[in-house]
Amino acid sequence: MTILFLFLLGAAAVVLLWTYSKKRKRKALLSTTLTDDQRNIILDEVTLIRKLPRAYGAQLEGKVSLFLDQVEFIGCNGLEVTEEMQLSIAAQACLLVVNSPQWYDTLRTILIYPGAFKSRQQISDGYVVTEQEIVRTGESWARGPVVLSWEHSERGAQNHTDGQNVVLHEFAHQLDNLSGHTDGAPVMSPGQSLARWAQVFTSAYDIHVGRVERGQPTAVDAYGAEGPEEYFAVVVELFFENPSRLVQEEPDVYHQLSELFRLNPLDWE
Repeated sequence: MTILFLFLLGAAAVVLLWTYSKKRKRKALLSTTLTDDQRNIILDEVTLIRKLPRAYGAQLEGKVSLFLDQVEFIGCNGLEVTEEMQLSIAAQACLLVVNSPQWYDTLRTILIYPGAFKSRQQISDGYVVTEQEIVRTGESWARGPVVLSWEHSERGAQNHTDGQNVVLHEFAHQLDNLSGHTDGAPVMSPGQSLARWAQVFTSAYDIHVGRVERGQPTAVDAYGAEGPEEYFAVVVELFFENPSRLVQEEPDVYHQLSELFRLNPLDWE
């Protein structure tokens, strides 16, 4: 009994030491500043970051440092991953959480293809399940990995006004899944009402689907009509890249996203 007790006590001490070391490392990384070269790469690669208020600069750099330490970038189809690719993707992913307590806790891998890639998807129709290949520019899996086309990631990072950004889109899915389901209802910001969120987003999504079905032009990408989770991801793209258009079409959605991210991109104009 004494030996068992000592063993359990030792195991508990190891766990506590590991937890303490992990927290200490995380705190140190979040306080890390980027080098001038890294900072310049991000500003060159991600034009949206140039608009980010200076007050968030240190927070962004710390989270980029944590992200780079946590995540492994793997090139696919012969792609050689560069520092520019890593910093571009990390900066965009961290922009979503620059002023938020949320984090990509389970993400460990990002797969990068040179361009659009083929993905297999199962389609269920009653008892019949078929598998088909779909060409994609990005994918987000629950608990990771995230899969990206570098061609489209770079294009989205270089144009911050068109509301099209595959990195923001896929990492919006990652945040959405932190609630346990990718359904357009992420973990709310402290003090934010989930009931109000559901009311606003359900109404906006239904209106959006109706507009798309009638062939009416919308500020929000038509792909958002594919499901509530896709609607959330495309309005996140628009929220950061063209907030004035989102406010004009769906002011309540903008307000909810502003609460969620604790940011107001309208002020960045």
